[in-house]
Order: sequence, then C-alpha cells, then structure tokens
Amino acid sequence: MSARFDFQGRTVLVTGAAGGIGQAIVEGFAHAGARVIAVDLDPAALRQVVKVQLALGHEVEGLAVDLADEQAIATLLAGLERLDVLVHNAAYFPLTPFADITPALLQRTLAVNLGALFWLTQAALPLFRRQGSGCVLATSSVTGPRVAYPGLSHYAASKAGVNGFIRNAALELAPLNVRVNGVEPGMVRTPAMGNLGDPALNARIAAGVPLGRLGEPSDIAAAMLFLASDAAAYITGQTLIVDGGATLPETLASP
Repeated sequence: MSARFDFQGRTVLVTGAAGGIGQAIVEGFAHAGARVIAVDLDPAALRQVVKVQLALGHEVEGLAVDLADEQAIATLLAGLERLDVLVHNAAYFPLTPFADITPALLQRTLAVNLGALFWLTQAALPLFRRQGSGCVLATSSVTGPRVAYPGLSHYAASKAGVNGFIRNAALELAPLNVRVNGVEPGMVRTPAMGNLGDPALNARIAAGVPLGRLGEPSDIAAAMLFLASDAAAYITGQTLIVDGGATLPETLASP
C-alpha cells in the first residue's frame, strides 16, 4: 500500500458505524492500519461490526452513543489520547411528507445530522491542538445541497447545513492544521435504502445514472480514505460528490 494511504499508528473515529456506509468506512480505515473507534446508536449491530473486524485482525472497538445527546458527545472523546481523523457519518432520515414533520422530528434530524458534527468537532479540538494536526470528515448528501427528494425536507436542510459547516469550519480551523471536508453520496445500495433490494427498481434507478449503476458503500469509503490521506493534504473546505454522475444531466435522461 502506498505510504500516502497508510494509516498505521493513526486513530480514526467513525459515527454511524453499523450502517451500510459506516461499516465500509470502518473496514476501509481498519484495513489501512488505523485503530478505529466505531460509534453507533444500535449496540447489537455495533457488536457485530466489531466482531467481524476483530476476526479480520483489525484494531476496532465499539461505543454505543446517542448522538442527539450533547452530554454523551462531550464525554465520548474524553478518554482518548489521540485522534487523527473524525468521520461523522451518522444520519437520521425517516421519510416524512413536509406537512407531517413535527418539531421533535426536525429537532432530532438536525441534532444527529448537523449538531453532532459541531459538538464532536469542538470536543476533538484539544486533541488536534496538542497533536498539531487533525482531519474532520462528514457524510453529506446530494439531497439538499444539489437535488430535492419528496419526504426529505428535514434531511435536506440538515445536509445543506453540513456543507455550510464544512466550508466555515475549514476556514476557522486551518490555522490549527485541521482539514475539514465531506462526501456527498448519491443513491447507494444500503439496507437503509429499503426498496433498493428490488431488481426492477434498481434497474430503473441505474438507468438514470451516467455510469450505469447504483453506488456501493465501498465507493463512499474510498472517497473518505482519500480525503483523510496524505494524498489530500492540500484539500480543505470541499465536498466530493460520489454519485456516478447522477447530478450532471440537465435533462431526466442520462447519455
């Protein structure tokens, strides 16, 4: 493996680690030699992720945390002596028509998707300062910053906020040698996407993607590893769209 993509001796924290994309991110960093702290709301699913990675000989530990709880976030990093990469991948996005969105639903969506990114980054600052460097990555989305999707106005608003955070935090934290970037996935084949297990639906969605297929969790993990690596040492304040070109066409029909 190229030295630029070698994470030996580095500590990486990944939220939303038990989801489809989260598992791929955990495995990607662990395979590259990092010590990975996997964080998720679901303790049972998290235990399975850790079990799989330990069986592969990777250094992974799990922490079950509700990222809507600011106090839990404040203590999450308290015991760490080092943190090289913070990946906020956790997301909350129950499909809900705009007219049916409640204050509680909006509050939790913003707390998990956007608020946790703020508080985790703040909590990591003492470590970054002491180390003289750091990297913050966030899973954003094409929904909100680029396109709209019925039933996801709360989610879209949170992800547009994530992109704004990335740009502003990158500017403010650059003097600390902390880079802040994100990835905007398109349609990715994960359990959370539900009906993507339907071959007919998959074919219809893929037909609208210029590269002709749905995204895989490994596609997003690869983008995260690049942005965290030394190969991206001069990149900050950016979001990388990983959607197979789905947001490129001006018409509904791809080439």
